[in-house]
Amino acid sequence: MAQPSNEAPARPVGGEWPRTPAPGGGHGSGWSKVPQVTALFWGVKVLTTGMGETASDYLARTLGPIPAGSLGLAGLVALLVLQLRATRYRPWVYWSAIVMVSVFGTMAADVVHVMAGIPYTVSVIAFSGGLAAILTAWYVSEGTLSIHSVRTRRRESFYWATVLATFALGTAVGDLTAGTLHWGYLPSGLLFTALIAVPALSGRFLGLNAVAAFWWAYVLTRPLGASFADWMGVSTARGGLGWGTGPVTLALIVPIVLLVAYLAISHKDTPPEQPATGATT
Repeated sequence: MAQPSNEAPARPVGGEWPRTPAPGGGHGSGWSKVPQVTALFWGVKVLTTGMGETASDYLARTLGPIPAGSLGLAGLVALLVLQLRATRYRPWVYWSAIVMVSVFGTMAADVVHVMAGIPYTVSVIAFSGGLAAILTAWYVSEGTLSIHSVRTRRRESFYWATVLATFALGTAVGDLTAGTLHWGYLPSGLLFTALIAVPALSGRFLGLNAVAAFWWAYVLTRPLGASFADWMGVSTARGGLGWGTGPVTLALIVPIVLLVAYLAISHKDTPPEQPATGATT
């Protein structure tokens, strides 16, 4: 899928990209804080969604919903603080934060359904409204939703609020199709595999705005990865393979670590204006 941008990047000056902060207010270094959108970006993203789903389920059953939720929230806050304090894109920090958003986003959606008793249909509507509100506020404030513009503290705050909302929404959508509609985990995974091709094809052949295509696909990566992870982890009585959420979580962590290590070393997803030497930590 093409990289989402509705802004032309500034021309390099003297062989280097300008370091001045982007317009829109807030504090920031001017360096992009998010990775380039490549095939590896989508691969790691889907893996983190699956791992977050099974890790959340495993922790909730092992520790209990409240201790697990508290642990997930603490991890999320700690890593977001590290991400916000970073002066540029750092693969280990960024993707660790994404993992914790995935874990806590799953917990948030599950708490709303299991502990509050709110149906997934209502959750999907509520989370959709929340996501729309965040995106609207972001656009009204900054005039763009392009992730290439995330170079100030305010835009980064909007970005992470959007990411958290997409994970909660995607979790509710996946549980809605697999549970409430009784389609099962594997059929749901296959459905979302087909649906995620729609924004890519629409952007290529129907002229769909690249930023809209990006966020559309971004939401769908959550139920896509989570459906397949659930299918592998849940018992055969529930339509899964019965491998267990703990083993599936560990199995997904391995490729995530390897891919992020590759990105940190190769700088394949380092933003073009950022010196590669700044992306290794």
